[in-house]
Amino acid sequence: MFFFRLVIGMGIGYVLTRAFFGFAGSVNRAFRTGSTKLMRTLMLMFTISAILTASFLIFTDASAYKLSIHPINAGLLIGGLLFGFGMSLSSCCASGSLTDIVTGLPRGGITLFFLCLGVFVGFPFQAKASWIKDSWFVSGSGRKGVFFPDWFAKDGKGGYLGAILVTVLLASIVTVLSYLYERKRKNADTFSGVCTEKDQDSVPELDTKHYKFFSAENYEHIFAKPWSLATGAFAFSILFTLLMGVTKAGWGVSTPFGFWFGKFLRLFGVSAESLASFSGKSADFYNASLFSGTSIQDIGIILGTIICLLLAGSFTKTCTSELKITFIDILVFALGGFTMGIGTRFANGCNAGALYTPIANFSLSGWIYLVVVVLGGIAGNMLLKAMKRI
Repeated sequence: MFFFRLVIGMGIGYVLTRAFFGFAGSVNRAFRTGSTKLMRTLMLMFTISAILTASFLIFTDASAYKLSIHPINAGLLIGGLLFGFGMSLSSCCASGSLTDIVTGLPRGGITLFFLCLGVFVGFPFQAKASWIKDSWFVSGSGRKGVFFPDWFAKDGKGGYLGAILVTVLLASIVTVLSYLYERKRKNADTFSGVCTEKDQDSVPELDTKHYKFFSAENYEHIFAKPWSLATGAFAFSILFTLLMGVTKAGWGVSTPFGFWFGKFLRLFGVSAESLASFSGKSADFYNASLFSGTSIQDIGIILGTIICLLLAGSFTKTCTSELKITFIDILVFALGGFTMGIGTRFANGCNAGALYTPIANFSLSGWIYLVVVVLGGIAGNMLLKAMKRI
């Protein structure tokens, strides 16, 4: 399992980097450039992942899986707003902070440190607060939230066929709204597009007439040329499905960040028992190895990013591209990381654990989280615009 989680993490890091893929960009790119291509691609990925998830839940024992059916409450709304606000300030999400610690130093490093702090500070709230633990709505007995298959329990397939249709409908609505917004920006002549998306669209096809396997051109095509967003979405969906099938649980990123901050405090003599008393976690949680569970998965994302850049021959250029930084930058990135971190505890997850996985697991909470994350992202971008930083 250690090896499997490491490989999955490396695959995620590779895909995020090779396809210029991320979750924060779905809002930031739309606000700053008018492009909604990434948002529409996310809808494609959510739909594919939901269908693949349903395909094995229908034919296996669904009770063996730990599905992310999160509660719908004030914590979800506040946490989503905070997370969206923070990811706009830091120009990355929770998983993005792991890739950006390689591709966007020192922004990624500052963001990740304060994200870890925010998660740790948020642990006590997540453990005890009823406005985070209880749900306003449930779809069935024993549920913590709303599970779409419960609405279609009599369809003969455990409700998953109806749940897939609901997911497709919601993804289609977001896609149509994204198209309308992008068209409005183009008509208003405020559309500039995204440089990386233009590079992805302009990748030349491999010359098959003069093809040589052992050639610089072929190496460039296999390891260096950027993938399209659609390719990234399909690859990510496959990795997500493998993770679900093997671990019997979805993708999560942010909980290890609080664990890492606890490990950091232990360097200064803070005991595991003291950390457990504050956070509501067990002492064993802080005594565990850094290379265990989802922690090694997150470390794998960093390694996958490094491998992608090394294979493409762009490691040094990319790592040194954002070295210039001001004191205001530090404050903005720190605030972005902290609000994202504490937001993950209020909402019981981040872009992975509260958005992607719940949507792929047919939880209404994921779609509500998407709405409030977008609203938070707009607020953050408006602040940056007022500060003349974008």
